[in-house]
Amino acid sequence: MTRSSVDQIKRKAVWGARLTVASLCVGLLLTSSSTAFAAGRHARKAAVARAGRPNSLAKGYKLDAELTKRSRGNGVATTRVIVELQPGVQVPTAYRQFMRRNGKLGIINGQVLDLPNRLITQMSQHPNIFRLHFDRPTNGSNYLTSLTTGTRAVERTLGLTGAGVGVAIIDSGIASWHDDLTVQSGSASYPFGNQRVAAFMDFVNGQPLPYDDNGHGSHVAGIIAGNGVDSNGKRMGAAPDASLVSLKVLDANGAGTISQVIQALDWVLANHTQYNIRIVNMSVSTPITESYWTDPLTLAAKRVVDAGVLVVVAAGNHGTSASGQIQYGGIGSPGNAPWVLTVGASSTNGTPARGDDTVATFSSRGPTYLDWAVKPDVVAPGAGTVSLAAPGSTFFNTRTTALVSGVNGTSQYLSLSGTSMAAPHVAGIAALMLQANPSLTPNAIKAILQYTAQEVSGYKRLEQGAGFVNAIGAIRLARFYATAQPGDPIPVQGLWSRHSFWGNHEGSIAKDSARPWA
Repeated sequence: MTRSSVDQIKRKAVWGARLTVASLCVGLLLTSSSTAFAAGRHARKAAVARAGRPNSLAKGYKLDAELTKRSRGNGVATTRVIVELQPGVQVPTAYRQFMRRNGKLGIINGQVLDLPNRLITQMSQHPNIFRLHFDRPTNGSNYLTSLTTGTRAVERTLGLTGAGVGVAIIDSGIASWHDDLTVQSGSASYPFGNQRVAAFMDFVNGQPLPYDDNGHGSHVAGIIAGNGVDSNGKRMGAAPDASLVSLKVLDANGAGTISQVIQALDWVLANHTQYNIRIVNMSVSTPITESYWTDPLTLAAKRVVDAGVLVVVAAGNHGTSASGQIQYGGIGSPGNAPWVLTVGASSTNGTPARGDDTVATFSSRGPTYLDWAVKPDVVAPGAGTVSLAAPGSTFFNTRTTALVSGVNGTSQYLSLSGTSMAAPHVAGIAALMLQANPSLTPNAIKAILQYTAQEVSGYKRLEQGAGFVNAIGAIRLARFYATAQPGDPIPVQGLWSRHSFWGNHEGSIAKDSARPWA
């Protein structure tokens, strides 16, 4: 981008006075949710957000709120704790007996302990300890889709399939075999037969071979990179030749902890070069209990992004309350962090045309709790998405009415809804962008996806982010930057939002700084 183009970027605070007042008024109407505004959470005075700095709600502490409460409770009980250490030191000798086996969290200089509650306060006061966190629980938050967003057109007209791009999926694992994960082109070899699974790590049960006893991760994998063999191409994912790395952090019930997710991010940081991992998909989330400035999960994600790997996360499924009312503030962690790409869900409403697409009612809305940042970043189809089923998994055995047959008449697919389904579609589009332009950084990918997204009237920024994801536009702009020279005008199409935002600040490019596509 030239200096003249930069000068034409109009920057403004997304949270102006009008929006701040409106958000506080809305907060008074909301009911309780695990991640949304709940009674008492929004009653305090709103903190002022400043670019690049935490607000007054981002506390500097040694002990988080949950551990503080537990330290005053049953002293005999044990709590799973994440310990952040000061640089260059180890867990103090007196506490090493409580260290969990394989509990090292190198990415945040940390360790997981099963610590008796009576020792929590004592340990927090040791000079080797930087901070203690409660190891919070986490859970897992098609053809029409490919036509609506344009990935099918990208494949047919531009020949892009995600070949050569590695995508790590932090989820419940991946099916031991599925025809839609087979290698259909090229000569790449993989360690698990003819499956495009370059590596598998199990942070739950320690098993060496790929499996998915829940089914969520396999569904996500198919949205990213299924090749549609069992459906004559109709159930093809966004990047059907991408290479997959499966990192299992959720058990058969779809449950896990943030320390397992952090371990998976640590593995990505150590191995991303070897497997050419350019993207991480995290369709898992946990409620926000602290600012993204101090949360070990969001900070671990930042280390991966800083290493050049895009982290795509699901916004969460708390767009409505238990009584069915629309609610705001339901984004989960790590989707609250500005350095990740947070994806909300839209619905195609059963048609391939974009004109009747809507934001799914279940999709979590911003702002983010405590930091009051604008999220999601974009929305993508996540309602009634058909993707891979994992035979024998919990989903396969309990959601029998959602199973969909393949061309051979057996149940090869499953229909699911959620932002968990929206995020991998964007991860697949990002793989296409990187195939078109391998030099793109995570921030560039995020900005391009926002800039080329289609804004839909009737939806606020806190609902649709920059807009509905547009694969064709994003890949065209990615290709432009692969060869752009200083002074080249930025291309644009009329439906593009021409906006991007980061935290609480938004930029838009003036109309006269861009040229329409020929």
